[in-house]
Amino acid sequence: MNTQNLPAPGSSAADPMDRFYAVIPAGGVGTRLWPLSRAAAPKFLHDLTGSGSTLIRATYDRLEPISGSRVLLVTGDAHREAVCRQLPEVADENLVLETEPKDSGAAIGLAAAILFLRDPDTIMGSFAADQVISPVEKFQDAVREAIYTAATGKIVTIGIKPTHPSTGFGYIRTGEPLVVAGAPSAHSVVKFVEKPSREVAETYLASGEYNWNAGMFVAPVELMLRHLKANEPELYEGLMEIALAWDTPERVAVKKRVWPTLPKIAIDYAVAEPAADAGDVAVIPADFSWDDVGDFAAIARLSSAKEVKDVKVIGEGARVFTEDSTGIVVSDTKRVIALIGIQDVVVVDTPDALLVTTRAHSQLVKNAVAGLKEQGDTDVL
Repeated sequence: MNTQNLPAPGSSAADPMDRFYAVIPAGGVGTRLWPLSRAAAPKFLHDLTGSGSTLIRATYDRLEPISGSRVLLVTGDAHREAVCRQLPEVADENLVLETEPKDSGAAIGLAAAILFLRDPDTIMGSFAADQVISPVEKFQDAVREAIYTAATGKIVTIGIKPTHPSTGFGYIRTGEPLVVAGAPSAHSVVKFVEKPSREVAETYLASGEYNWNAGMFVAPVELMLRHLKANEPELYEGLMEIALAWDTPERVAVKKRVWPTLPKIAIDYAVAEPAADAGDVAVIPADFSWDDVGDFAAIARLSSAKEVKDVKVIGEGARVFTEDSTGIVVSDTKRVIALIGIQDVVVVDTPDALLVTTRAHSQLVKNAVAGLKEQGDTDVL
């Protein structure tokens, strides 16, 4: 196919804030939150913290003061109805539906390609739909700094100040401070590092040089695509073919033909890590509270839901009795749940599946999903 060549990077006279477009990738099933989170109703469609707002709605609401209506959302075909019901503000041309999961490289890359063809001076910011962040004001300040830094020709990540030696997150090694008007916190990035062992994580924490990688990227779309083209040319070509048809009557046909052929790769490997090696990545270290709600222990920690004695209870109309027990109950039924003399328990009750585990074992819930899939019990997944 013949795709247009990307122009050399230039500068726009416009205020960088006016060039900003928020991208919300809403993918993944959240298997460690089964049976609450499933393929047809992934975790971002749920209110997991008792705040009264689903994760995807909360993501949109904290970005809207910065982006206004300039929001592009990437999600699966199967979630269109639920997403449109929760976010009626998103215009049809800004709703990107994946025919099948292809990882973040394709999702974020297609968003960049669509926005580039509409306006090559756009600065995009990608923020996952399934994160819990507070206070919102600190997050918004960090995003504004990231936008001003991106306008200088950088791919910018927002690093989270680590509060403990986590082995579940990747890390960003922070380099020298950068001089950027409007972004006093900006630093260069030395490199991204994979999820470490406990011992290595402790050294990261002690050094003060590392931040958690929350997967938030703010960048000129031209720069994102330039690195994508250099590192993953096959993916780049396919995404540009879809993007060229996006605002035409050929959108559906071209997407249906090309999307299944795209390689699967995370945006970190396709763009962020090689860009860091090239000196094109900056970081805004931030100290707001951040969690990707990866398991039921996280829900117990984050939830503002009511407590029945020492048990957190999530679910409208949940009927729970406790005696000498601690933990969390998530109920999607009217069934009475009685806990007696059991500590740190996790109970998730849905009409067709029941999970009973402990907070300490909550990361292993994904093993149940894999086992059920092998047994052929896919109707509950």
